Amino acid sequence: MSVAIAKIFNSALAGKCKGREDLLEKLLRLEARVSCLPCRGNEDYVTRLFEPLGYDLVFETQPLDPYFQDWGKSPYGNLLIRKSQTLKELLTHLYVLIPVLDVNKHYWVGDDEIEKLLKRGEGWLATHPEKDSITRRYLKNRWSLAREALARLADTPAADLASSEEKAPKQEEALERVLSLNEQRQACVLSVLRDKGAANVLDLGCGEGKLLKVLMSERSFKRIVGVDVSHRALERAADRIHLADLPAMQRERIDLLHGSLMYRDKRLAGFDAATVIEVIEHLDAPRLAAFERVLFEFAKPKIVVITTPNSEYNARFENLPAGKFRHEDHRFEWTRSEFRDWASGVANRFGYNVDFIPVGDEDPKLGPPTQMGVFSR
Repeated sequence: MSVAIAKIFNSALAGKCKGREDLLEKLLRLEARVSCLPCRGNEDYVTRLFEPLGYDLVFETQPLDPYFQDWGKSPYGNLLIRKSQTLKELLTHLYVLIPVLDVNKHYWVGDDEIEKLLKRGEGWLATHPEKDSITRRYLKNRWSLAREALARLADTPAADLASSEEKAPKQEEALERVLSLNEQRQACVLSVLRDKGAANVLDLGCGEGKLLKVLMSERSFKRIVGVDVSHRALERAADRIHLADLPAMQRERIDLLHGSLMYRDKRLAGFDAATVIEVIEHLDAPRLAAFERVLFEFAKPKIVVITTPNSEYNARFENLPAGKFRHEDHRFEWTRSEFRDWASGVANRFGYNVDFIPVGDEDPKLGPPTQMGVFSR
């Protein structure tokens, strides 16, 4: 969203209005609506971000599915804000605070992001009561960058803030719901599929249907198919998505198929996208080669999203002995370089391009807990 604001409203964001310079400092009664804004189950945090800036606001969330109220609320809401101010001020606030709510920037966050934050936060961020959380979340929880940005905002040496690196603010911990890694994976997968415009999605190794349930909540996905080798897992997936109780129109959107990822299957062809979430690490090396052909040579979806653990990050898990895998059924867990080598080789052999996206809170040295490859042809 911030990229779109910078491109579409470039002149206004920069405080330029050729031929009408008198409008630049004029206070206007402005209103902005932002749809599908991530709130991650924490509507109060939206208020704490915008109210200190003087906005009148209304934030509304909807049920995840109007037919199934017990599923709870959607993780997204619609925001309406009003205030008399300059257009530049409004755009600047949206530019910074929308990514703060989203948290998951799908690109590398480096020193240049500090400069963007300080530039757009000039005149208001240093005195905002949520300054610390805004800075940390905008910089995707990279503490080294957050310390530097906060030091520059406070005009104090960065070393003075080093002692707080391991201490998340207690008040914030109590008020914000911490997302599980699985939820962050699902959100990242969903974002990629949306960005790629996928309408038909194949979830290979769908297990008990956690991702399928998320996909079903998105009307943009017209056809969703889950595939798993376990009958029991498919039964649980059917229960999770309430398959037997779905209205006819919803029921037509989804299928659950029993099948192996080791054998060519014509039912897997013709999809816009395929997701393979935390699956490949369960395959023996010889089977991995067969899986590559089944997916990339025969099924040939336009987009393939694959996630797998980053073994380097295992050092952060205190209860995981050195040299042990995260799950006893894992056949391997790759480092970032090993995953990149494998994914690049697959892309070259089967005519795809591949991009890599970190998933989860990224350690400056060890990388993210989950690594994602997005293949496109």
